[in-house]
Amino acid sequence: MQSLTSDIRIRAGEPEDAGSIHSAILAMGRGLDMADKVTCTVEDFSRFGFGPNAAFHSLIAEAGGDLAGLCLFFPIFSTWRGRAGVFVQDLYVEDRFRGFGVGEALLREVAAWSSVRGGDYLRLEVDVDNLPAQRLYERIGITWQAKDRAHAAYDEAFAALAGGLKV
Repeated sequence: MQSLTSDIRIRAGEPEDAGSIHSAILAMGRGLDMADKVTCTVEDFSRFGFGPNAAFHSLIAEAGGDLAGLCLFFPIFSTWRGRAGVFVQDLYVEDRFRGFGVGEALLREVAAWSSVRGGDYLRLEVDVDNLPAQRLYERIGITWQAKDRAHAAYDEAFAALAGGLKV
């Protein structure tokens, strides 16, 4: 791997980054041959990613004003461990910046973000076919958890589960 170039800068995402975040998520969907699954909009990121009730946080890696990478994450809590942590929802690196350590730098920065807030672990999920990402995660100590399996309820299943009730 080449070293991270000195002109890469990582900063917290800001409301004006919603379009770049959206573009990165679209590119990630295309890269995984799942572009048809991406239904989010720029407005979704503007609405849910910023302000006092933000549903997520983001870190932006940029070089010369261009987006180099994105890490979208949120705090979590382990009831078994009794500890705070962080869940990485999306990690994206622009093709031309791959191999320079951008993804690793973003993950290290989000781990540090969590650590200063009392967190002591990081979790993420990865597409089973995304072998380059899996190799990166394993190389930096993010191991596959054989005993965990992600489950989800979306669309009609979620509506049925919620039963139309609002808390």
